[in-house]
Order: sequence, then structure tokens, then C-alpha cells
Amino acid sequence: MKSIYSLILLALLFACQPETQTQKESSPEPSSTKPRTIVTTDGEIDDVDSFIRMLLYANEFRIEGLIYSSSMWHYKGDGEGTLFTSEMEMTKNMYGAIPDLRWPGVEWMNPLLDAYETVYPKLSQHAEGFPTADHLRSLVRVGNIDFEGEMEVDTEGSDFIKAKLLDEEMEPLYLQVWGGTNTIARALKSIEDQYKNTPEWTSVYQKVVDKAIIYAILDQDATYRKYIAPNWPDLKIFYNSNQFWCFAYSWKAAVPESQHYLFEGEFMGNEIINGHGPLLKQYYSYGDGQKQEGDDEHIHGDPTKLENAQWGTFGIYDFISEGDSPAYLHLIDVGLDNLDHPEWGGWGGRLVQSAEQPNRWEDGKEVLDYNPFTEKLDATYPQIRWVEAIQQDFASRADWCVMDFADANHAPDVKASGASRLYAKAGETLNLQIEASDPDGDALTTQFWVYKEVGTYGGEAVLTPNGNQVEVKLDPSSTGQLHVIAEVSDDGTHPMTRYVRFVVTIE
Repeated sequence: MKSIYSLILLALLFACQPETQTQKESSPEPSSTKPRTIVTTDGEIDDVDSFIRMLLYANEFRIEGLIYSSSMWHYKGDGEGTLFTSEMEMTKNMYGAIPDLRWPGVEWMNPLLDAYETVYPKLSQHAEGFPTADHLRSLVRVGNIDFEGEMEVDTEGSDFIKAKLLDEEMEPLYLQVWGGTNTIARALKSIEDQYKNTPEWTSVYQKVVDKAIIYAILDQDATYRKYIAPNWPDLKIFYNSNQFWCFAYSWKAAVPESQHYLFEGEFMGNEIINGHGPLLKQYYSYGDGQKQEGDDEHIHGDPTKLENAQWGTFGIYDFISEGDSPAYLHLIDVGLDNLDHPEWGGWGGRLVQSAEQPNRWEDGKEVLDYNPFTEKLDATYPQIRWVEAIQQDFASRADWCVMDFADANHAPDVKASGASRLYAKAGETLNLQIEASDPDGDALTTQFWVYKEVGTYGGEAVLTPNGNQVEVKLDPSSTGQLHVIAEVSDDGTHPMTRYVRFVVTIE
């Protein structure tokens, strides 16, 4: 996810009641298994910030690899002065033939994992499942880093990914792409080279495509287009090219002004960065005096360069970018059941299945949500609609780094009272109900709303809420699938929000 891509941005710029005798479940209830994931990263400053936030959520998924990789914006070079010209038109025009580019090295994870080790005892008070720092260190590998798109040789990182793709654990493995896809491409190429002309090829190919799911933020080299898509056409990819902007360098243009405070220095500095331990103190922000070694374009921390910067005018501790965070926000179970249904939308945005490439889910002009702030359909709003809840949740997790359980906020426990996947008939009146409690004894507020853009229900569903239940009156002449979201927030210092998604098929 890279800063110059804001030029692209400027160019671009329900469910039902508990089961009755006449109803039946339309699909199984969502799984509670924590998803497996491997992160590949080129180490840009926004990758560092995404990495820091991810560590605060490391109990929510199983991190199985942390791989240094390259991209069109960051590569090491071969150490011999070989000149390289980007395959990507933008960086080709910007940089021409150069021996290396803004390379942050392969040590930047180390101080972050050291700081994570310091706050780990506090984090572990608040939730089970945080991995130890030693375990995370054991997952770090160096992948293909010499040049943008380099995938000619096996590396520790590509071999690590290859081994995971070939092991016998068949739960989905989410391959997060924070830079280029080249190290993943090399792992796949190595598998192909080993098995393509053998009797095992068909079963090996099927194993990989059954298991692997790539979540990519833009194309940052050409290896997906040139190698992965043609040679592994059945491999699933979630492709985010629009919605991440509200967490990227150009957030001021994407996020509604009334929510800018969630990214500005008073909130970021006081509620997240300062006074929250050594890990968050390393979080890059505007005017913070920090400078990433190896990247001469990282000037954001210079307090003399805050006015009329590339992306606007900023204050000290203002948010810079976490453009890659949607890749793991998608994996956090907050009750929206988006993991197996990226088209349903969640904290990682909303992606729909491509008509031309059925194994590709993507955002863009076909994935528009109504933005109430602009009163227009918006390609970014499927992510923006969750921004407030995500940022407040981040601030609460920041408190976990330094506070005991009794002093910090924790998310409410929310579930459907009865089934959440149901059938109904047109014209019925339904009663949906949830059960909600708070581990801190905080007061809870429940809102019910219809996610119209997700469903296929064309009629008007009239909601009449009453505490933790809502009456839903269906149109007598409309059918389709209806999504009703129950949104429950506590009244903590930084409110935390969880959800129930009711999905009803109306016949």
C-alpha cells in the first residue's frame, strides 16, 4: 500500500427472528475457529503501523508466518550495483533504473517484537490466546527481497510458505500481501516445479487451491498478474483497491470530516501512542520525530514539514497510514460473519465475487455503499462505515498494554437468541432477539439496521426496535435475502462494539 496511489483515489474519487415451526435454517451458524494467516510485508512505514496494531489483535487469529518481502516501492538490490527498472508504470516513471529502493532492512520487526514481549503480560490479562514473543520470532523469515517482483530463486520465506501450503492442515490459510506477491509466487512456482510433471500434481494443485486465500492490497508488483493468475487460476484472491484508502495516506479525503478526530493527534497521541507502553510508542505518526532507517522518503515525522504536505496539512501525532490493516481486520470475529462471506462486509471491507474470474473477490465500482455523509454511493464506504468502531476498539486495546483487567474496557458478549440464519415468507412480521452482556458491567446500547447493499431483498423492511429485540415487518410483495445487523456498544471510555448478523431468505 503506497502513498503515491492517492492519485488513483482522486481519480476514482436481513435476516430474521428465532426459528419458528414454519421456518428453517438457511445455512449453518458461523464457525468459531480462529483463522490461520501468514503476513508478507515490504516494511514501509504504514506496514510498521499495521504490524503494531496487528500485534494487539494477535489473539484473534493464528499467525503462522511473518515474511519480509519486496515491492515496487521497496527492494534491497543485489549488493552488486545491478540497475533495475520497475515493471510498474508509475515507479518506472518515478525512479528509472536504480540499484535499490527505500529498503528498510530485515531487522525492523525485532524492536517491535521486543516491545510486544514487554507488554505481553498485560495483554494476556485481557484475553486468552496471545502468542508469546518467542513464538512470533520463530515465524520470521526473509523472502524474496532483492528486487521488485523477483521470484527466480527459493528463499527461506518462500520455502516457509511452500511448506505451509503442502502440510496436512487443511483449514484456510490467509496469505496477507502488504507489499508484492513475489515471495508467495515463488512458493507456488517451487511447488509447480517439483510436482507439475508427476502423478501427484493434480492432488497437490487441489490441496493448495483448497487451502490458500490471498488478501492483497493493490498490485505492488506484476507477479500475481504474470504468474499466479495464469498458472493457479483456481486460487482464491481477495483484492482491495478502493476501500483501504480510509486507513491509508489519503485518509483525509476518504474519511468524513466529522470522524477526522479519530485520526488526529489529540486522539492518536493521547489515547493510543503516548502512555501506552513501548510498543505503541514506536507507532509512526506525523511530527513524532521518528525516521525509518533506509527510507529517505519518510519525512512525515519531521515537525517542520506538517504544513502543505503531500496529503494535506497535519498536526503532531496525526495518523499517517495503515493501508494494509484491512487484510487482518477481515480475520477478526466481531460477529459480522464476513470471514466465509467477504461479500457480506465487515471490518476488512466488502468484496464481491468477480463475474469474469469466479475465484476473485474484489471491490471497486461494483461494490458501492450509500454514504450518508455525502448522500452518494461510495466505493470506500463499505470500509468507512466501521471506522469509528475500529478506532475506538484500537484505543481500548492500547489501554490493555498498560492497564490491569479491572481498569480497562472489554468488548460486550453478543449472540443471537435462537438461530440467525432463517427462512420466512413475504409479508410476515418477525421478531429478532439477541442476548448481550458486558464483562465490565457497562451499560449497553443496541441498534438494529438493515444492510441494504448486501442483501437481494428489494422491498422495505420496517424495523421497530425494543431493547434487545426488533420487530421486522416484511413487504408482502418482495422476496430475496435480507441482512439485519444488531450493533451493540458499551459505554466505556472507548466504546467497544460487537454485532449479530441475522440473514433471512424471504420466499
